[in-house]
Amino acid sequence: MISSGLIKAIQDIMRQDDGVDGDAQRLSQLVWMIFLKVLDDNEQELELLNPQYTPAVPVEFQWRTWAANEEGLTGDSLLVFVNNKLFPALKDLAPSNTNLRNQIVRGVFEDSHNYMKNGTLLRQVVNKINTIDFNKQGDRHTFNDIYETLLRSLQSAGNAGEYYTPRPVTQFITDMVDPQFGETVIDPACGTGGFLTSAIEHIRRNVKTPEDERILQDSIRGVEKKQLPHLLCTTNMILHGIEVPLHVRRDNTLRRPLKDYGPQDRVDVVLTNPPFGGTEEPGIESNFPQSFRTRETADLFLVLIMKLLKDGGRAGVVLPDGFLAGEGVKTRIKEQLLENCNLHTIVRLPRNVFSPYTDIPTNLLFFEKGKQTKDIWYFEHPYPEGQKSYSKTRPIRHSEFELEKAWWDNRTENSFAWKVSLQEVKEKNYNLDFKNPNKIEEKSIDNPGEIIDQLILNIKAAEKISQKLKSEL
Repeated sequence: MISSGLIKAIQDIMRQDDGVDGDAQRLSQLVWMIFLKVLDDNEQELELLNPQYTPAVPVEFQWRTWAANEEGLTGDSLLVFVNNKLFPALKDLAPSNTNLRNQIVRGVFEDSHNYMKNGTLLRQVVNKINTIDFNKQGDRHTFNDIYETLLRSLQSAGNAGEYYTPRPVTQFITDMVDPQFGETVIDPACGTGGFLTSAIEHIRRNVKTPEDERILQDSIRGVEKKQLPHLLCTTNMILHGIEVPLHVRRDNTLRRPLKDYGPQDRVDVVLTNPPFGGTEEPGIESNFPQSFRTRETADLFLVLIMKLLKDGGRAGVVLPDGFLAGEGVKTRIKEQLLENCNLHTIVRLPRNVFSPYTDIPTNLLFFEKGKQTKDIWYFEHPYPEGQKSYSKTRPIRHSEFELEKAWWDNRTENSFAWKVSLQEVKEKNYNLDFKNPNKIEEKSIDNPGEIIDQLILNIKAAEKISQKLKSEL
């Protein structure tokens, strides 16, 4: 059984090694090793199910061969093997027609590195990882929780924090967009794969046969341009049953000219939290029409998302407050969005949801392509009772979104929700930064109708939480 202190114990060992400098390198070192262990455990299971199965990694370099025996290679002998044999062999794996996974392995190791210089400490890390059996349901389930902890640790590794979106946010967006079996789902800036794993779990409820599973495997797509999050995402996909995650590519989606995206690239669902607050490399903006050219990454992704969606396709996107109120190119993008899509809901999140990476207030935009926007519903997500901010120790929780879920299919204005017409948006020159006009503290507290409406909303939310707890028990 995996203990909750496993990752901390491994990191403590790495801190003793002179070759590993800082959280980002420790994380990178740990993840390529976990990837090989996950892969090998999974392939041993596949070999049992199918004696004809050919592993992606040659026998000499399989985890079970060089790492599984705690009395095996250690010290300088282990370092020589890893640096001079393992890495060169995996970086140069020849293409195989019998197992496409070898392309995944080669891609993972092209930019991975062994930072550790002490072979004895390296053996200690290997032995810790060997305590996990990814073929045991209990270990796999427990490790998913540890994996979330591992991803959160990115937030203290410099700008790597951009890779992590809180799981309650990805889960809520996925539940509301509701991807269906047979629909193609993409995250064009997938990071470590949080949205993709939420979509896999959501859709798999309706998978009944091996053919259904094959369709699901082929319907999940992602693109990530940075090496470390792409490696984390690839590992995450295998952990969640995507056997050959070739549809999770390492690339910059924005590098391809917008005009080159055709019908074959269209998808049913986009779930994403594109990087915001940064700028793209020079020349990327020239891939977009003149009226939409900008180096603001989030803006370009929104233009791309509108292009990727089929008519009737749905999207859930995280964007900062600056997009709602922004002018210039942002105004033209918002005009295009409201003209070609039904932006039916904006959930306004408070500050600190992404703490400690950023305290910028963010918004969850939900829209459907092919219908013009008529009205936009806003929902202002409140802090939990007695809490005035989020933090690393008090993050946003899954249960908080029961408030929105209780309101979603029976929409009425209340102290959290209000509606704005397209005409009102046009009169503000497409400024979408509408403040909540219904906050209780801004209105008379002796309004019995509003108090009753709020009580009804709270009761519905409480009933949903109660039903969910009963089903889990």
